Amino acid sequence: MNTLQAGSPAPNFALQNQYDETITLSDFAGKRVLVYFYPKAMTPGCTVQAQQLRDIKTELEQHNVVVMGISPDAVKRLTKFSERDQLNFHLLSDEDHAVADAFGVWGLKKFMGKEYDGIHRLSFIIGPDGTIEHFVNKFKTKDHHQVVLDLLAK
Repeated sequence: MNTLQAGSPAPNFALQNQYDETITLSDFAGKRVLVYFYPKAMTPGCTVQAQQLRDIKTELEQHNVVVMGISPDAVKRLTKFSERDQLNFHLLSDEDHAVADAFGVWGLKKFMGKEYDGIHRLSFIIGPDGTIEHFVNKFKTKDHHQVVLDLLAK
């Protein structure tokens, strides 16, 4: 896994969101974008993380930040997740994990003694010029939103 770091250009991408609309990173040129990768919609940790990002939308907007959550889930599952939790940001489907590969967040994981490939829970704050400003890798799901706000306040 060769994860992108701060200072790297963010790869542009085009993915379907929970409404089956094509969303590209370049659609948000001139804004900051929080791209957060999560393993699976509607699981406990992913739900907490998404709900807390939903709840700080006003603070994120004050920093000119748009949120995009990316997972290998199908669009249909993302629609259910978004509706169930009243999420107010884009959830993007990366079923073939091409975008996760481009950001370097797809790789070997271990759970209960089993090894498998999957998305690592990592985030990137991308600046208005398309360069990664912050690589966010030290957080717990319940603290992710605060770590992001603290980085934006710097």
